[in-house]
This record gives sequence, structure tokens and C-alpha cells, in this order.
Amino acid sequence: MSSPPIQWYPGHIAKAEKALLEQLKKVDVVLEVRDARIPLATCHPQIQQWVGNKERVLVLNRVDMIPPQAQQAWLEWFKTQGTFPHFTNANQGQGISVLAQSAMAAGEKMNQRRRDRGMLPRPVRAVVIGFPNVGKSALINRLLKRRVVDSARRAGVTRQLRWIRISDQLELLDAPGVLPSRLADQAAAIKLAICDDIGEAAYDNQRVAAALVDRLQHIQTQAPEMLPELPLQARYGLELGKLTGESYLAQLAEQRYQGDKERAANQLLNDFRKGLLGAIPLELPPS
Repeated sequence: MSSPPIQWYPGHIAKAEKALLEQLKKVDVVLEVRDARIPLATCHPQIQQWVGNKERVLVLNRVDMIPPQAQQAWLEWFKTQGTFPHFTNANQGQGISVLAQSAMAAGEKMNQRRRDRGMLPRPVRAVVIGFPNVGKSALINRLLKRRVVDSARRAGVTRQLRWIRISDQLELLDAPGVLPSRLADQAAAIKLAICDDIGEAAYDNQRVAAALVDRLQHIQTQAPEMLPELPLQARYGLELGKLTGESYLAQLAEQRYQGDKERAANQLLNDFRKGLLGAIPLELPPS
């Protein structure tokens, strides 16, 4: 299926990024939020450059959407990279209190430096950074214990940057979702589209749904223990077997939607995004 590459509109992204970089100078701790289903694809290519020598806390949100085996595998892999990830389910509040403690502990180093220079301690300033729709707003609302942030799916235009006081010790910068102005890696772009972590972008639903099926086929071959048993057959009564994503989509459309492949593609993507196919990781740690 040859389709144009997945693309988005960089004008407002560049504006949001400029505002974010300006505010980052005032920040002590960066909470980097990624999607636990695709922890590598939701890593912003410039994050290292932005964070510099600031303290960074890595958050893998939507842990409820991957199986425990995948969580364990990612935990072990990130530790080999010198990082200890925090797994959260921001919608349900899982892992949030530990995350707040980590942000405070990371910021405490800044206050120790202030004390060493004879200055008074001040509240730790943290920022939440991540792609659109990875759950940053839900995370901030959980940290605050009240709803102050509405989510929006468009990259870079969620809202103005603003500081929110979480406690006497912690202030949080609420930043819009950031996307790279260009994503050269189309394999990563397709995973972002499957998971709906891309905000409003131009892509072909049928191509993306077929890629989801191909991805499930790949994981079934590489690490079957990471998937629920026959997730597509259980949901649609149609066995995947050795079908390609494109062929599966065509058969699903014939069987359930009078041949309407667009409807079949939308159904597949929505069911995956809502967790109705089960807890499914789309990436496995590099071996």
C-alpha cells in the first residue's frame, strides 16, 4: 500500500517549542512522559539536548495497556541504559505518588546547591514534556489531585505554557505536546499514529490499521508471551494466520462491513486504542 508519508504541520509546533525552550531555563526537573506501548517511538529526538544537565525523571504512562512481562522487560532494558523508569496509569492514579516523590528528590539536589551557597531553598520547578496525547494532562491533574488541565490532541496548541503550584515544595510547568518538526523515521511515525500519540496529522487510516495487524503478527512471532491469545480472532472471529495486514483488513471489511475498508480500519484502530484487543505492546526492548 503506497501512501504518502505521515506528516503534520510544523508552524505552531515551532512556536510552541520556542516558548518551551525559553521556560526550560527556569526548570530544575524534567518529567519526560512516554507511552508504555511504544517507549522508543515516543522519545523526542531532541530531549537530551533540551534537558542538558538538568535532572530527568522518565515516566512510561499507560502501563495498564501492556502486559506485566513487557513492563518487566522494559524496566530491565532501561536499567541497562542507566535509567530507572516510573510506570504510571494516570487515568487511574497508579504510580503517581511515587512519581511526585521522585520529582521532589531530583529537585532537592538543586536546593542543596542553594544552601551550600548560603541561599534559601525554593520550591522545585518541574516540567512535564511529551508527545501529544501520551497522558500528560491526566498526569498533571493526578499530581494536583484536581482537574486543572484539559487535554487536547493537537500538537503544540494545547494551551499557553503556565506554572501551576502543586505544593509549597513543587511547582509544575504545564507544556503543550511537542512533536519533532519532521519525523524522518516513518516506522516510528506509524506507531505514533496507531497509538493516537501524534495529535492531528495527515495519515491514511487503512495503511495505519494494516500496519497494526502486521505489528501484531511480528510480535506474535518474536515474543508470543507478550500478547493475549489470538487477540484479533477473539475480537472479530477472524483468524490472522499468515495473512498480511492489508489482506486481513480486506477480509475483515468483507466479513463485517460490506467491504468498507475504511470502517474496518477505524474499528481496528479504535478497539486497539481503547484496550479492547487486550494489553498489547507495539515495541519490545532492543535485544
